Amino acid sequence: MQVLELIGIFSFAVSGALMAISRDHDVVGIAILAVVTALGGGIVRDLVLGDTPPPAFTRWEYLVVALTAAGVTCVAHPWLGRLSRPLLVFDAAGLGLFCVAGTEKALDHGLLPVAAALLGVTTAVGGGVLRDVLARETPALFRADSELYAVPAVAGALVVGIASTFDADGPALGAGVAAAIFVVRVLALHRHWRGPRARGRRSPVGPSPVG
Repeated sequence: MQVLELIGIFSFAVSGALMAISRDHDVVGIAILAVVTALGGGIVRDLVLGDTPPPAFTRWEYLVVALTAAGVTCVAHPWLGRLSRPLLVFDAAGLGLFCVAGTEKALDHGLLPVAAALLGVTTAVGGGVLRDVLARETPALFRADSELYAVPAVAGALVVGIASTFDADGPALGAGVAAAIFVVRVLALHRHWRGPRARGRRSPVGPSPVG
């Protein structure tokens, strides 16, 4: 689980740094947005679980990984081309990894599968929501024109939670579910898959928001 969390932290930190760079923030703004995106969802999860102080404040490697990702992004962003698509891809990677890691940690703390899945989704989307709010962007979670975001996370978290009741969970399943969430999110971005709307409402047309 720790490996998944560290990879998720790196992915989310890159997405936060890319958003800061796209808005021409200085190095302080880039670092802050990267760290908040990478650690925000995990901090919310840990506070709910009563794991205090949250590991984000006690495990030095979490902050180091987030800041390293911010530094790498500062150097590499000219080679990433247009910033919006790479941001969404890294955000999708963080979504899958944090969803699995968050659900597994909630299960380890004794939560039932459905509750653990909900907390896993909170872990996955929390950092992105905080990033978008700080960047004065409407979070993708609440945008009517956003492609599937929370739906694949919910489905993946439930798979991990239900598998735990049959003692079928493990590193291989976690990695597979994280990869599946990533693939579904990327396909949704490419094919513009959106969630169902209330009857009689027209689906807005336009590009996907950043986040």
